[in-house]
Amino acid sequence: MNRVQYQQTINFPVVCAGVGVHSGARARIVMKPAAAGSGIRFRRTDIKGCEDIIARGDFVTEVQLGTTLTNDAGQSVATVEHLLAACAGVGVDNLLIEIDGPEVPIMDGSSAVYCELMLAAGLRQQRAFRQRIRILEEVEITDGIKTASLSPSPDNYLSIHARIEFESKAIGTQQMSLRMLPGMFARDIAFARTFGFAQDVEKLKSMGLARGGSLDNAVVLDGDTVVNPEGLRSSDEFVRHKILDAVGDLMLAGAPIAGVYEARQPGHALNNKLVRALLDNPEAWCWESDADAVSVQQAASAAG
Repeated sequence: MNRVQYQQTINFPVVCAGVGVHSGARARIVMKPAAAGSGIRFRRTDIKGCEDIIARGDFVTEVQLGTTLTNDAGQSVATVEHLLAACAGVGVDNLLIEIDGPEVPIMDGSSAVYCELMLAAGLRQQRAFRQRIRILEEVEITDGIKTASLSPSPDNYLSIHARIEFESKAIGTQQMSLRMLPGMFARDIAFARTFGFAQDVEKLKSMGLARGGSLDNAVVLDGDTVVNPEGLRSSDEFVRHKILDAVGDLMLAGAPIAGVYEARQPGHALNNKLVRALLDNPEAWCWESDADAVSVQQAASAAG
Protein backbone atom coordinates (compact mmCIF):
# COMPACT_ATOMS: atom_id res chain seq x y z
CA MET A 1 0.00 0.00 0.00
CA ASN A 2 1.34 3.45 -0.92
CA ARG A 3 1.80 5.76 2.05
CA VAL A 4 1.21 9.52 2.06
CA GLN A 5 4.45 11.28 1.13
CA TYR A 6 5.53 14.65 2.54
CA GLN A 7 8.54 16.72 1.53
CA GLN A 8 11.67 16.34 3.64
CA THR A 9 14.86 18.20 4.41
CA ILE A 10 17.64 17.54 6.94
CA ASN A 11 17.53 18.64 10.58
CA PHE A 12 20.84 20.53 10.71
CA PRO A 13 23.85 21.33 8.50
CA VAL A 14 26.49 18.69 7.78
CA VAL A 15 29.96 19.18 6.33
CA CYS A 16 32.49 17.18 4.34
CA ALA A 17 35.45 17.84 2.05
CA GLY A 18 37.45 16.03 -0.58
CA VAL A 19 38.88 16.22 -4.09
CA GLY A 20 37.04 16.32 -7.39
CA VAL A 21 37.66 13.18 -9.44
CA HIS A 22 38.14 15.12 -12.70
CA SER A 23 39.49 18.54 -11.68
CA GLY A 24 41.60 17.27 -8.79
CA ALA A 25 40.52 20.43 -6.95
CA ARG A 26 39.76 20.18 -3.25
CA ALA A 27 36.33 21.44 -2.17
CA ARG A 28 34.36 21.71 1.05
CA ILE A 29 30.60 21.34 1.01
CA VAL A 30 28.02 22.29 3.61
CA MET A 31 24.59 20.70 3.22
CA LYS A 32 21.91 22.85 4.86
CA PRO A 33 18.17 22.47 5.51
CA ALA A 34 16.02 24.25 2.91
CA ALA A 35 12.42 25.44 2.76
CA ALA A 36 9.66 23.26 1.35
CA GLY A 37 9.33 23.64 -2.40
CA SER A 38 12.86 24.99 -2.91
CA GLY A 39 14.29 21.73 -4.28
CA ILE A 40 18.00 20.84 -4.42
CA ARG A 41 20.23 23.86 -5.04
CA PHE A 42 23.98 24.42 -5.19
CA ARG A 43 25.68 27.69 -4.27
CA ARG A 44 29.34 28.39 -5.08
CA THR A 45 30.72 30.20 -2.01
CA ASP A 46 34.04 30.82 -3.80
CA ILE A 47 32.21 33.04 -6.32
CA LYS A 48 31.06 36.38 -4.97
CA GLY A 49 27.34 36.87 -5.42
CA CYS A 50 26.88 33.44 -6.99
CA GLU A 51 23.34 32.71 -8.08
CA ASP A 52 21.84 29.37 -7.08
CA ILE A 53 22.49 26.48 -9.45
CA ILE A 54 19.31 24.40 -9.56
CA ALA A 55 19.43 20.62 -9.80
CA ARG A 56 17.17 20.32 -12.84
CA GLY A 57 17.57 18.81 -16.29
CA ASP A 58 17.54 22.10 -18.18
CA PHE A 59 20.56 23.28 -16.12
CA VAL A 60 22.67 20.34 -17.35
CA THR A 61 25.48 21.52 -19.66
CA GLU A 62 27.89 18.57 -19.67
CA VAL A 63 27.44 14.81 -19.35
CA GLN A 64 30.89 13.46 -20.24
CA LEU A 65 31.80 11.03 -17.45
CA GLY A 66 29.72 13.07 -15.02
CA THR A 67 26.96 15.65 -14.86
CA THR A 68 27.65 19.40 -14.76
CA LEU A 69 25.01 21.99 -13.87
CA THR A 70 25.30 25.64 -15.01
CA ASN A 71 23.05 28.58 -14.14
CA ASP A 72 22.09 31.51 -16.37
CA ALA A 73 25.07 33.49 -15.10
CA GLY A 74 27.47 30.80 -16.37
CA GLN A 75 28.36 29.58 -12.87
CA SER A 76 28.68 25.81 -12.71
CA VAL A 77 29.26 22.81 -10.47
CA ALA A 78 30.45 19.45 -11.79
CA THR A 79 30.01 15.77 -10.92
CA VAL A 80 26.78 16.27 -9.00
CA GLU A 81 25.26 12.85 -9.65
CA HIS A 82 26.45 10.90 -6.60
CA LEU A 83 25.24 13.58 -4.19
CA LEU A 84 21.93 13.91 -6.03
CA ALA A 85 21.54 10.13 -5.96
CA ALA A 86 21.96 10.24 -2.18
CA CYS A 87 19.28 12.95 -1.91
CA ALA A 88 16.86 10.91 -4.00
CA GLY A 89 17.82 7.68 -2.28
CA VAL A 90 17.23 8.83 1.30
CA GLY A 91 14.23 11.00 0.40
CA VAL A 92 15.57 14.56 0.74
CA ASP A 93 13.51 16.93 -1.42
CA ASN A 94 14.89 20.29 -0.30
CA LEU A 95 18.55 21.04 0.36
CA LEU A 96 20.98 23.94 -0.04
CA ILE A 97 24.48 22.72 -0.87
CA GLU A 98 27.20 25.34 -0.39
CA ILE A 99 30.45 24.44 -2.13
CA ASP A 100 33.71 26.37 -2.33
CA GLY A 101 35.03 24.78 -5.51
CA PRO A 102 34.10 23.75 -9.06
CA GLU A 103 33.38 20.07 -8.47
CA VAL A 104 31.55 17.99 -5.87
CA PRO A 105 34.06 15.82 -3.96
CA ILE A 106 34.14 12.25 -5.20
CA MET A 107 34.76 10.87 -1.66
CA ASP A 108 35.14 7.06 -2.08
CA GLY A 109 33.48 7.02 -5.52
CA SER A 110 30.06 6.10 -4.21
CA SER A 111 27.12 7.83 -2.50
CA ALA A 112 27.71 6.21 0.88
CA VAL A 113 29.30 9.18 2.67
CA TYR A 114 26.55 11.55 1.51
CA CYS A 115 23.83 9.15 2.61
CA GLU A 116 25.49 8.67 6.00
CA LEU A 117 25.82 12.43 6.57
CA MET A 118 22.18 13.15 5.75
CA LEU A 119 20.90 10.25 7.82
CA ALA A 120 23.14 11.30 10.71
CA ALA A 121 21.61 14.80 10.53
CA GLY A 122 18.18 13.21 10.51
CA LEU A 123 15.32 13.89 8.13
CA ARG A 124 12.65 16.46 8.97
CA GLN A 125 9.19 16.07 7.48
CA GLN A 126 7.88 19.36 6.14
CA ARG A 127 4.33 20.69 6.00
CA ALA A 128 4.02 20.23 2.26
CA PHE A 129 3.10 17.22 0.18
CA ARG A 130 5.84 15.72 -1.95
CA GLN A 131 5.37 16.42 -5.64
CA ARG A 132 5.83 13.41 -7.90
CA ILE A 133 6.19 13.10 -11.64
CA ARG A 134 3.65 10.47 -12.65
CA ILE A 135 4.56 8.75 -15.94
CA LEU A 136 1.48 8.49 -18.19
CA GLU A 137 3.01 7.33 -21.48
CA GLU A 138 6.23 5.53 -22.34
CA VAL A 139 9.21 7.68 -23.30
CA GLU A 140 12.23 5.92 -24.81
CA ILE A 141 15.70 6.98 -25.96
CA THR A 142 17.91 4.79 -28.18
CA ASP A 143 21.57 5.27 -29.09
CA GLY A 144 22.87 2.19 -30.92
CA ILE A 145 22.62 -0.71 -28.47
CA LYS A 146 22.03 1.71 -25.60
CA THR A 147 18.41 2.20 -24.56
CA ALA A 148 16.60 3.85 -21.68
CA SER A 149 12.90 4.30 -21.09
CA LEU A 150 10.33 5.47 -18.58
CA SER A 151 6.91 3.83 -18.56
CA PRO A 152 3.75 4.00 -16.41
CA SER A 153 3.27 2.17 -13.13
CA PRO A 154 0.46 2.27 -10.52
CA ASP A 155 3.16 2.54 -7.85
CA ASN A 156 4.17 5.80 -6.18
CA TYR A 157 7.83 4.76 -6.26
CA LEU A 158 10.42 4.38 -9.01
CA SER A 159 11.12 0.84 -10.20
CA ILE A 160 14.47 0.26 -11.89
CA HIS A 161 15.62 -2.46 -14.28
CA ALA A 162 19.20 -2.11 -15.58
CA ARG A 163 21.47 -4.32 -17.66
CA ILE A 164 25.12 -3.79 -18.62
CA GLU A 165 27.45 -5.78 -20.85
CA PHE A 166 31.25 -5.41 -20.99
CA GLU A 167 33.98 -7.47 -22.65
CA SER A 168 35.98 -7.52 -19.42
CA LYS A 169 35.36 -10.80 -17.61
CA ALA A 170 35.46 -8.90 -14.32
CA ILE A 171 32.13 -7.35 -15.37
CA GLY A 172 30.61 -9.48 -18.12
CA THR A 173 26.82 -9.21 -18.19
CA GLN A 174 25.12 -7.91 -15.07
CA GLN A 175 21.51 -6.96 -14.45
CA MET A 176 19.47 -5.87 -11.48
CA SER A 177 15.91 -4.85 -10.66
CA LEU A 178 14.72 -3.00 -7.60
CA ARG A 179 11.94 -0.80 -6.28
CA MET A 180 13.07 2.42 -4.64
CA LEU A 181 11.38 1.91 -1.29
CA PRO A 182 12.52 3.94 1.73
CA GLY A 183 15.84 2.64 3.05
CA MET A 184 16.65 0.46 0.02
CA PHE A 185 19.08 2.84 -1.69
CA ALA A 186 21.21 3.43 1.41
CA ARG A 187 21.37 -0.31 2.06
CA ASP A 188 21.71 -1.84 -1.41
CA ILE A 189 23.06 0.78 -3.82
CA ALA A 190 24.87 3.66 -2.09
CA PHE A 191 28.09 1.69 -1.48
CA ALA A 192 28.73 0.93 -5.18
CA ARG A 193 31.76 2.81 -6.55
CA THR A 194 32.38 4.37 -9.93
CA PHE A 195 34.65 2.33 -12.21
CA GLY A 196 36.97 2.73 -15.16
CA PHE A 197 39.71 1.05 -17.18
CA ALA A 198 43.45 1.52 -16.66
CA GLN A 199 44.11 1.91 -20.40
CA ASP A 200 41.83 4.96 -20.49
CA VAL A 201 43.52 6.89 -17.68
CA GLU A 202 46.18 8.74 -19.72
CA LYS A 203 43.68 9.67 -22.43
CA LEU A 204 41.29 11.05 -19.82
CA LYS A 205 44.04 13.08 -18.15
CA SER A 206 45.03 14.54 -21.54
CA MET A 207 41.40 15.69 -21.83
CA GLY A 208 41.60 17.38 -18.42
CA LEU A 209 39.64 14.58 -16.73
CA ALA A 210 40.40 12.06 -13.96
CA ARG A 211 43.06 14.32 -12.38
CA GLY A 212 41.78 13.42 -8.90
CA GLY A 213 41.09 9.77 -9.66
CA SER A 214 42.78 7.01 -7.64
CA LEU A 215 42.23 3.55 -6.26
CA ASP A 216 40.76 5.28 -3.20
CA ASN A 217 37.78 6.63 -5.18
CA ALA A 218 37.21 4.27 -8.11
CA VAL A 219 37.27 0.63 -9.09
CA VAL A 220 39.99 0.30 -11.74
CA LEU A 221 40.09 -2.60 -14.18
CA ASP A 222 43.09 -3.78 -16.18
CA GLY A 223 41.62 -6.09 -18.78
CA ASP A 224 39.83 -8.84 -16.85
CA THR A 225 41.40 -7.94 -13.50
CA VAL A 226 40.25 -5.61 -10.73
CA VAL A 227 43.36 -3.64 -9.71
CA ASN A 228 42.08 -2.47 -6.30
CA PRO A 229 43.78 -4.63 -3.64
CA GLU A 230 40.59 -4.81 -1.55
CA GLY A 231 38.60 -6.13 -4.52
CA LEU A 232 34.89 -5.49 -5.03
CA ARG A 233 32.26 -4.63 -2.44
CA SER A 234 29.86 -6.98 -4.21
CA SER A 235 30.19 -9.16 -7.30
CA ASP A 236 27.66 -6.96 -9.13
CA GLU A 237 29.03 -3.62 -7.88
CA PHE A 238 29.24 -2.39 -11.48
CA VAL A 239 25.54 -2.58 -12.31
CA ARG A 240 24.71 -1.27 -8.85
CA HIS A 241 26.79 1.82 -9.60
CA LYS A 242 25.02 2.29 -12.93
CA ILE A 243 21.75 2.26 -10.99
CA LEU A 244 23.22 4.77 -8.52
CA ASP A 245 24.09 7.09 -11.43
CA ALA A 246 20.62 6.67 -12.92
CA VAL A 247 18.96 7.59 -9.61
CA GLY A 248 21.02 10.79 -9.52
CA ASP A 249 20.42 11.61 -13.18
CA LEU A 250 16.65 11.06 -12.91
CA MET A 251 16.56 13.37 -9.87
CA LEU A 252 17.18 16.14 -12.41
CA ALA A 253 13.60 15.75 -13.65
CA GLY A 254 12.83 18.03 -10.70
CA ALA A 255 10.92 15.59 -8.49
CA PRO A 256 10.78 11.87 -7.67
CA ILE A 257 9.44 9.80 -10.57
CA ALA A 258 6.52 7.40 -10.15
CA GLY A 259 7.07 4.94 -12.96
CA VAL A 260 9.38 2.26 -14.35
CA TYR A 261 12.92 2.98 -15.60
CA GLU A 262 14.47 0.35 -17.87
CA ALA A 263 17.91 0.65 -19.42
CA ARG A 264 20.58 -1.27 -21.30
CA GLN A 265 24.10 0.17 -21.11
CA PRO A 266 22.90 3.33 -19.31
CA GLY A 267 25.10 6.38 -18.88
CA HIS A 268 24.83 10.05 -17.97
CA ALA A 269 24.31 11.25 -21.55
CA LEU A 270 21.57 8.71 -22.21
CA ASN A 271 19.83 9.44 -18.92
CA ASN A 272 19.92 13.18 -19.50
CA LYS A 273 18.42 12.74 -22.98
CA LEU A 274 15.67 10.65 -21.39
CA VAL A 275 14.91 13.35 -18.79
CA ARG A 276 14.84 16.05 -21.46
CA ALA A 277 12.61 13.94 -23.71
CA LEU A 278 10.23 13.40 -20.82
CA LEU A 279 10.02 17.08 -19.89
CA ASP A 280 9.59 18.03 -23.56
CA ASN A 281 6.56 15.73 -23.83
CA PRO A 282 3.94 17.12 -21.40
CA GLU A 283 1.41 14.47 -22.46
CA ALA A 284 3.70 11.73 -21.11
CA TRP A 285 3.61 12.86 -17.47
CA CYS A 286 1.81 14.94 -14.87
CA TRP A 287 2.46 16.46 -11.47
CA GLU A 288 0.92 14.52 -8.60
CA SER A 289 0.80 14.62 -4.80
CA ASP A 290 -1.20 12.95 -2.04
CA ALA A 291 -3.14 16.13 -1.22
CA ASP A 292 -6.35 14.84 -2.81
CA ALA A 293 -6.14 11.48 -1.04
CA VAL A 294 -5.67 13.18 2.34
CA SER A 295 -8.62 15.50 1.67
CA VAL A 296 -10.81 12.49 0.96
CA GLN A 297 -9.61 10.77 4.16
CA GLN A 298 -10.28 13.90 6.21
CA ALA A 299 -13.76 14.28 4.71
CA ALA A 300 -14.56 10.63 5.42
CA SER A 301 -13.28 10.97 8.99
CA ALA A 302 -15.41 14.11 9.56
CA ALA A 303 -18.48 12.40 8.12
CA GLY A 304 -17.94 9.37 10.35
